[in-house]
Amino acid sequence: ANAAGEIAVSSEQKVYDVVLKQAALVKRQLRPLEKPDLVVPGTPLNEAYDRCGEVCAEYAKTFYLGTLLMTPERRRAIWAIYVWCRRTDELVDGPNASHITPTALDRWQARLEDLFAGRPYDMFDGALSDTVSRFPVDIQPFKDMIEGMRMDLVKSRYKNFDELYLYCYYVAGTVGLMSVPVMGIAPDSQSTTESVYDAALALGIANQLTNILRDVGEDASRGRIYLPQDELAQAGLTDEDIFAGKVTDKWRSFMKSQIKRARMFFQKAEKGVMELDQASRWPVWASLLLYRQILDAIEANDYNNFTKRAYVGKAKKIMALPVAYTKSLM
Repeated sequence: ANAAGEIAVSSEQKVYDVVLKQAALVKRQLRPLEKPDLVVPGTPLNEAYDRCGEVCAEYAKTFYLGTLLMTPERRRAIWAIYVWCRRTDELVDGPNASHITPTALDRWQARLEDLFAGRPYDMFDGALSDTVSRFPVDIQPFKDMIEGMRMDLVKSRYKNFDELYLYCYYVAGTVGLMSVPVMGIAPDSQSTTESVYDAALALGIANQLTNILRDVGEDASRGRIYLPQDELAQAGLTDEDIFAGKVTDKWRSFMKSQIKRARMFFQKAEKGVMELDQASRWPVWASLLLYRQILDAIEANDYNNFTKRAYVGKAKKIMALPVAYTKSLM
């Protein structure tokens, strides 16, 4: 309870409430809105989807290859979601990020609401607008991702993991909730719809935690520290230690605990991948395997994520594809 006597709700409970809402929508196989025939400004709908595929192929090659096994309708829908997420992320991380204001994000959200109502602004909006009319995709995770962008404009510290978890949900966990209705759940799955969504959420959280651990030095150069302040203090570390960028025994010990947590979320995510429709599993497995290897690379760099960037080499990426494919068939 807080000082006002109200019951405090954890970030995990807030997020799980969204999970339950999305799962209920899928179980009822509802579409958010019944829309008239869609008109995409200046571009035939097929061309809009093809352009989404080109963007996905350019910026997420491994994931794109995995989508080619999906049914045409599903892979086009995933491309449309990917492009919207990328465009949203670039608002605060792209070349014009320094000019982005809360008002600009408000306009982006209004545009999102328009495309969900069947009023797309451009061809990319048109592809997503068509997608959300065909699949039981709800607008809330999209709004929540924009909320994560708002946090990046005003917040550069996180006092504990509860705060960081909510941020990770906003900017990455939301992607899982957007994608499950499109990817589909296997007809013979014995798991509950809620548990599949929860696993998809866990993969997004794991991926974002991995991003954070990989980019500690890069974020520090911009004055940002996406690490739980209370856990840093418990490890005997301060913001000044992060900015100094020295790998010490205290830092190694701290990083080991952070990597352990990220791997726990990857493990939770694994349980849900096999419950997806078989044709949709390959890109998810590929993403999971490759991102998890980034944690291995941080360890291989002796936990120096200040001046060395942990990455997965091209050879390892290529090797991961058949492994992911084999797992998708199991």
